[in-house]
Amino acid sequence: MIRPERLTATLDGDFVVFLIGMRINRPLKVHKWLPVARAMPRMIEELYRKPELGFLHAESWFARTIVIVQYWRSMEQLLSYAKSRESAHLPAWQAFNKAVGTDGSVGIWHETYAASPGRYENVYVNMPPFGLGKAGTLQAASGGRQSAAGRLSAFRDAP
Repeated sequence: MIRPERLTATLDGDFVVFLIGMRINRPLKVHKWLPVARAMPRMIEELYRKPELGFLHAESWFARTIVIVQYWRSMEQLLSYAKSRESAHLPAWQAFNKAVGTDGSVGIWHETYAASPGRYENVYVNMPPFGLGKAGTLQAASGGRQSAAGRLSAFRDAP
């Protein structure tokens, strides 16, 4: 559902933004990149089924480079999931290292950012709930929240 108003999203307390993805370097080596591409949705499905792990939401884009933006409650929960023997991540990571390793056929990457109130801002106009707007709470981007500087200031000045 498209929300025609100007909105901003907040999330109580600290949180983590985790960007992860893969790049298909050798498109004809389907046997190399397809298993990697299939592993990502399985992990996301697992995380949605187990909110106690700290995962909040994800958005995905698929092309030659696949990008998934994830929102997590804490760095500790993200790192715990990554090394858990009970999760889908560790076997997928081990399979990647065995099948692909550093042969150049498939690239993988991630970036991790810790966010806290007053250290992030966002705006959504004519959009369905998206990104942090799905992970957190949407509210009108009005009054002091009309500009990026105002939204940053509003977070810092909040009690």
